Amino acid sequence: MSQIKVLFVCMGNICRSPTAEGVFNKVIQNRGTSDRFLVDSAGTHAYHIGEQPDLRSQQTAKSRGVNLSTIRARKVSPSDFNHFDHILAMDMDNYHILLSSSPNEHHHKIKLFLEYAPNCGERDVPDPYFGGQNGFNHVFDLVEEASQGFYDEVMK
Repeated sequence: MSQIKVLFVCMGNICRSPTAEGVFNKVIQNRGTSDRFLVDSAGTHAYHIGEQPDLRSQQTAKSRGVNLSTIRARKVSPSDFNHFDHILAMDMDNYHILLSSSPNEHHHKIKLFLEYAPNCGERDVPDPYFGGQNGFNHVFDLVEEASQGFYDEVMK
């Protein structure tokens, strides 16, 4: 059985998408299905290539049992559109960037991540970078809900 390849995408790959990568890895680990998935994250912009996730993201995740310290920021590459089965954008801006930078035959792979959290009442995972700690907690809550919803959908 081939792996299900999932890429989480935000702007700089230091807050939202690494949080999603870490949370989703925890979900699949808790369900005993880590071997069925390949999970990664990337940014649509090259602002932070090679950097660890924002310290506030790491602290929030660590307080909830998720380790982000091994993740390093990278930019989405053209080969990602061929390689990944699911490309999940954190917000509409990045969703549109992904659509405009990908071949038409891969558009079906690109979705808004919060489509998998229909009861959260939000469309975009907000960027917490310029906000306070509450923003990072809110992002984590949204990402947890969407990760569970995405997992359930993929495993149907």
